[in-house]
Amino acid sequence: MSAKMNANETALLLIEFQNEFCAPYGKNYGYVKEVLDKNHTIPNTVDLVAKARAKGIHLMYIPICFSADYREMTPEPYGVAKLVKESEAFQKGTKNVDIIDELRPEPEDFIIEGKRAPDGFQTTNLEFHLRSLGIKNVAVAGFLTNVCVESTIRTAYEKGFNVIALSDCTGSGSMEIQEFTVKNNFPTFSFPMTHNEFLAEVE
Repeated sequence: MSAKMNANETALLLIEFQNEFCAPYGKNYGYVKEVLDKNHTIPNTVDLVAKARAKGIHLMYIPICFSADYREMTPEPYGVAKLVKESEAFQKGTKNVDIIDELRPEPEDFIIEGKRAPDGFQTTNLEFHLRSLGIKNVAVAGFLTNVCVESTIRTAYEKGFNVIALSDCTGSGSMEIQEFTVKNNFPTFSFPMTHNEFLAEVE
């Protein structure tokens, strides 16, 4: 990266830091627990959020949720959508879709609503908020590293943002998936960084 990033032109996207992934009772907690523990995903992100907020970086939370009957999906979903429906995960109105207590949003933060697909841009007004604020730099953290995070950084890259993918603030189904995605896919669409490397680039 050739120049420091202006905090006021920088947004941190926090994808699906919800109880479904991050709390022991969450339906997807067991799937990501190995990476949560080995990557120190939650403590790293707590540190990241506190320091990003202090620097004046814009925080945007992007949770996902569905109606109890998953009417937002096609009648016969497949792939990741099928897995969500079969496990009855991310149901609107349940504690499981709440953002975790450790990362509770502040009044000045943005809650991007309407996410129903892997890509954080696809069914939301995320781009509207980014353009309205004059954002040039987008840092992305969250779940799953190889699904929603990767989908979102691809779109952000294609839309012309300067994209940073945060390797130590993401989580996936195994360290093998995590390491492959960070090593092989992140560099194609972003500047892969740890959260401390990212923070050092923002002034």
